[in-house]
Amino acid sequence: MENKVKLKRELGLLAVTLSGIGIILGAGIYALLGKAAGIAGNSVWLSFALASLTAIFTGLSYAELSSIFPKAGAEYEYTTRVLGRKMGFVIGWLVIISGIIGAAAVALGFGGYFNALFNFPVIPIALSLIIALSLIIFYGIKESVWFVVICTFIETLGLILIILIGIPYLGKVNCFDLPFGFKGVFEAASLIFFAYIGFEGIVKLSEETKNPEKTIPKGILLSIFFSTLIYIAVAISAVSIIGWKGLSQSGAPLADIAFIVLGKNAFIFLSLIALFATANTALLILLSSSRVMYGMADSLSLPNKLASIHNSRRTPWLAIFLTMFLSLVFVIPGDISFAAKATNFLIFLTFIAVNAATIILRFKQPDLARPFKIPLAILKTPIFPVLGLAFCFFMILQLERNVLALGISLTLIGGLISLAERK
Repeated sequence: MENKVKLKRELGLLAVTLSGIGIILGAGIYALLGKAAGIAGNSVWLSFALASLTAIFTGLSYAELSSIFPKAGAEYEYTTRVLGRKMGFVIGWLVIISGIIGAAAVALGFGGYFNALFNFPVIPIALSLIIALSLIIFYGIKESVWFVVICTFIETLGLILIILIGIPYLGKVNCFDLPFGFKGVFEAASLIFFAYIGFEGIVKLSEETKNPEKTIPKGILLSIFFSTLIYIAVAISAVSIIGWKGLSQSGAPLADIAFIVLGKNAFIFLSLIALFATANTALLILLSSSRVMYGMADSLSLPNKLASIHNSRRTPWLAIFLTMFLSLVFVIPGDISFAAKATNFLIFLTFIAVNAATIILRFKQPDLARPFKIPLAILKTPIFPVLGLAFCFFMILQLERNVLALGISLTLIGGLISLAERK
């Protein structure tokens, strides 16, 4: 029997955690902070805290399931094993589509920053970014993660700078000001959740990680924890310096904050950092989507050709380049705000399935070995996945009707395709 070329296991806890932090601390905080502040006011930090709870509760479900099923297919693998092949296909479909749309949106954000600095058209720059990042992903997982590590360091430096320059301003505004009430905080949380997307991408590196049953759960929780601390500190610092009204009117809020405190050179510096942040997010979204496509093809839910591993580069090259092509298509008409919300809707549906799978598996196979097991349960029902379900449904209710219409349509398309799939 011919030996199949396998993905190469090179990643440890540090690399996995940095990958999670890298994608979380990306385009969301740099591009959406101003818009979120316009909805939540000075209490925008509460929106980040609320969004983080959704990530934490669901992250625990990912941690438990990834310790049981350490496969690159991730959500597809979990839902297939617990809820059946057809449901698994729909969830895998949603993960791939949300990644494709999300990568396109982030690439447009990169193009916007590039245009502000160098006066180049947005769409050609966004298209070029998608192609360049896909080539890095194709070249190798180790090279991709090194790119992530470098970008993570740079973008984290920018956020730390915002925190530091905001220290003298602390206490100058009321950080509990709610100009639009808690409704505004909830609406902002449903938007700003885009800034947390990424922790679930860690599980898609399972087949390229050393000791994934223990490394992946730790990486998920550590990345969410550290990212949440940074987000809340940045939000408080930002409103303390410029106030929520100033933030809401800014197209480049963090760069404008740097300009107010430190001058023009700081504006340029933060804008350049934003380029690294958006590029980093786009790379990791493309990486995650290609790995889910590979995992589904490897399980024969998609054409098996997409599971092809390049002999020399040891990467799923066809899945990588198909993901690239589809993302390029969505760049052309892309709108970053609408795309972010559409991505969030698809991710919330995915998280609902993951939390449900965690709960159901506790009843179906209570004695199954769980290298990582979520603490606290009532009558065998794990509490945190139940809270994860509730928070995801709540977040969906905060989204606009046109976003819901697109998300439901894409979900139905996946469902129809799954019905045509052979058993």
